Amino acid sequence: MADEHEFHVDRTGILLFASALGETNPIYYDEAHAKATPLGGVIAPPTFAISSAHWNPDYGLRGIRKIPASKPRPAVLAERSGGGGGGSLARVLHGEQRFEYHRPIRPGMKLTVTTKPGKTWTKEGKRGGSLRFSESVSEYRDEAGELVVTATSVGVLTEKAVEQG
Repeated sequence: MADEHEFHVDRTGILLFASALGETNPIYYDEAHAKATPLGGVIAPPTFAISSAHWNPDYGLRGIRKIPASKPRPAVLAERSGGGGGGSLARVLHGEQRFEYHRPIRPGMKLTVTTKPGKTWTKEGKRGGSLRFSESVSEYRDEAGELVVTATSVGVLTEKAVEQG
């Protein structure tokens, strides 16, 4: 089952994202500088695509985060635990994130993000029992349907809560 949402890219979002990273390269905010480069204009930093999650109305962590975090909705737990509900965030880890850029993300783009399950595999762990790895693959396409970015996230679900020791 694929999840789909739109992601509107603007210079302010790019500037704020770059600023949050401590990035000072003018390619991310200075149009005059960026136009003089081979890229020909402002582009988004390499990990910027991840911010599209805040445009997804079904993203479980969307909106203001409270510390301590409020109790996640059951649908979020089911998704993160591989379905079936009853999952525990104590058993969920973010294992990896990869971005393959086919073209730069630029201000003014309206991207359609389609996310679907990727590969899954299991490996034996040392303290948490078996580990179930699950990929989530997101394709970012422009208004013409051309692929801009492919992002792959790997989540890890432990068989049991990790034992301290």
